[in-house]
Amino acid sequence: MSTLGIVLVALAIAVGIIGIIVPILPGGLLVFAAIAVWAIVERDTVAWVILGIAAALFVAAEVIKYTWPVRRMRAADVSTRSLVAGGVLGIIGFFVIPVIGLVIGFVLGVFLAELAYRRDRALAWTSTKHALKGVALSVGVELTGALLATVAWVVGVYLTQ
Repeated sequence: MSTLGIVLVALAIAVGIIGIIVPILPGGLLVFAAIAVWAIVERDTVAWVILGIAAALFVAAEVIKYTWPVRRMRAADVSTRSLVAGGVLGIIGFFVIPVIGLVIGFVLGVFLAELAYRRDRALAWTSTKHALKGVALSVGVELTGALLATVAWVVGVYLTQ
């Protein structure tokens, strides 16, 4: 692959990583797709092995990011409807106050749903904090998977040059 091609793949990976932190794009999927494009263009054994490693990391991160935080939130008794309310208000907030509105809307949605369910501000706020920790854990897991896949790709680029 040419230098320009490698730079474009690196740019797509960087956008994917930013998309994980600021959930605008499906970041992990974008990182994997960029590495897949690189492997398809390279048509080299090393590139295919790196793509396999990236695929395994992507799948593992996706499974873990949905199971681990959910288990922790269930243990903290955070209801699914509260998370849905947080998601809906987060999306609305994203358009009302770009980027930061997503977080504000999510927190407000979870808190209001938990307050309506529990009728106790202290319990509602505790549940909201657990939901935020769960979301942060989910982002952290996906980010770790994407960064490890990126490291594998960098090694692959080095080995194929």
